[in-house]
This record gives sequence, structure tokens and C-alpha cells, in this order.
Amino acid sequence: MTINDDQVQQPEGELSLQLPAGQQAVNMFGDVYGGWVASQLVLACEIRAGQEAEGRVATVSVGPMSFMSPVMQGTILSFYTQVVERGHSSLRIQVEAWGRCPDGQAPRKVSRTECVQVAIDPQGRIRALPRQS
Repeated sequence: MTINDDQVQQPEGELSLQLPAGQQAVNMFGDVYGGWVASQLVLACEIRAGQEAEGRVATVSVGPMSFMSPVMQGTILSFYTQVVERGHSSLRIQVEAWGRCPDGQAPRKVSRTECVQVAIDPQGRIRALPRQS
């Protein structure tokens, strides 16, 4: 997405997860660990994939991830997902993390990645996704 003076960057996709970055997620400098943010990105993808698959899913891969902005304790993180590709049994999902600091500044993009999720049955075997309506 290209941004010019007349555009403000906005989240893409559907809100799948929202939570505060609490004290358990910070390092000694008060910034949130990148690994904690990464785990929440994957969790947001799993939530979206579970809805699409109407059941159990497993993470197959996580794509490259970049962090655009540090996250301070107390930041409310919102994770937006969108299905990029739908296969027979798998979903490729893009996820973006947006943060709103406790100081009330406008939300800013924190990170993004893509995950591949596969639908699985109760025994852990790959299964077909339900048909789209």
C-alpha cells in the first residue's frame, strides 16, 4: 500500500483478536517482546482459520515478520486478518497487528505476517475445508 499526504493507513481485514500488552510480556526496558507479539499474530490467524474451517486447525507455516514500531506495556493491540488463499484443506491468512498506546495517540501498525493453517479432524488428520456459501 502506498501512502500519500491525503491518505491515512488503515488496518486491512477483519478484527480477530484484541488485547492489552501486559506486564508479563515486557522486557527490562518496558518494551513488549517481539516473540510475544509473534505468538499473538499466530493466535489471531488460528482464530480466523478455526472460524473458516468450522473446527480444529493447525499452523503449518509462519511467513517473514517485520516489526515497524516498538510496543509499550499497556498498548492495546488489535489483530486484523484476511484470507488470502483458500485451498482444499488449507488457508493462507494475512495478519496485521495495530497498537494504540495508553497516551491515546492514533493506532499505528506494529507488525504483519502471513500464516498457513490446515483443517484437521479430531484425530489430527488433515481434512477438507467446508464449502464456502
